Amino acid sequence: MIENIRELLKAHEGLRREVYLDIENSSIIPKEVVDTMLPYFNQHAYGNPTLTHKPGWEAYEAIMKASQEIAMFSGCKTLEEVNFTPGETEANNLALMGTAFSMTGEGKKIVISEIEPLSVLHVANLLQKHGFTVVKVPVNEEGLINLEKLRETVDKETILVSLSTVNHEIGTIEPVKEALEIVKDKNPKTIFHTDASDAYGKTAFNMKDLNVDLATISSYKILGPRGTAALCVKEGVTIKRIIEGQIGTQKLWPGIENTPLIVGFAKASELAFHNFEENVNHMRRLRDKLIDGVTAKISDVKLNGPENDRRAPDNVNISFLKCEGEALTIELSLNGVYVSSGSACTRRLLQPSHVLVAIGRKFALAHGSILMKVTRYHTEEDVDYVLEVILKAVGRIRGIVGSVEVDSHV
Repeated sequence: MIENIRELLKAHEGLRREVYLDIENSSIIPKEVVDTMLPYFNQHAYGNPTLTHKPGWEAYEAIMKASQEIAMFSGCKTLEEVNFTPGETEANNLALMGTAFSMTGEGKKIVISEIEPLSVLHVANLLQKHGFTVVKVPVNEEGLINLEKLRETVDKETILVSLSTVNHEIGTIEPVKEALEIVKDKNPKTIFHTDASDAYGKTAFNMKDLNVDLATISSYKILGPRGTAALCVKEGVTIKRIIEGQIGTQKLWPGIENTPLIVGFAKASELAFHNFEENVNHMRRLRDKLIDGVTAKISDVKLNGPENDRRAPDNVNISFLKCEGEALTIELSLNGVYVSSGSACTRRLLQPSHVLVAIGRKFALAHGSILMKVTRYHTEEDVDYVLEVILKAVGRIRGIVGSVEVDSHV
């Protein structure tokens, strides 16, 4: 296996250009973020923030400052509403299990959409084994939740509803505000959680405006460091922690806080929200150019998810008939274009994405999908190169040059 990887890496030598679009799975960290983190490894604030000495006080101050900044950007009322976790998966686990364990006597019903990330879906399935009832509300072919089905499902036994603000795979911007109103109208005690990791820093997501009870936001989804995220818990909402250990500044997640990563998360947030409208418009232009270029020049393709304003500004998910997604991913990589095949959570299991299945994609289309996400740092020239490479890669894999209409101007 190692030798195979080495051979593949060797094949990448001398690439004309490299364009990284696999932001779903990891991200390039901007120099400003790295430079902000470095001093917190060895110069100052390297101490345990709960200890009473200078390095500890410096670490505590750094974490509180980062909490305050992230609270401001996410629309939290106070910095105490921001609870750092090691990642989005842990934050979603905390949201679901923390709610389930704190709502004893209120009911045993949990409602999620069919296309929630696996860190929500798998936890819901686990809770089902512990006596909870889980109902998965269907979505339409664009991934939008069926609000009438949601209305029919929520009742006095419902303790939690979880609906992502933006779907991580197909970019659908869900009607969270309308869903919340329906849920609270049916049962004011129901806790409403949203995984906003793909909305934070890219859409108009705001805790205060949406008035959700719990929201997950992620660092690496906004080009921050991996290994940190946050669960925003609205003031007055109580959930239980799900792990035990030394209590530090984070009451819901015990352990020694990772100060450098938390500081990096705050810096990444600052950069994401600086010139926010300009950044979003730039990503939207590149997204549309990429979608239009592929759909106009290649036959037998299907855009997964909605179009225009109902879609996240960075998301491009396209299925290619007669073209296996893993093969296309490798072919693109050998030419310096890095994307993901389907969902990062399922691709190594060789199973079609549950999101694509839920929106009605047949096996061939689901397996022939690739996911690309643009950032504020990508350029028009990057997209031109990506289109050039995709056109050739699809033609090579399909093995029929005539099945791809190559335009020399792309």
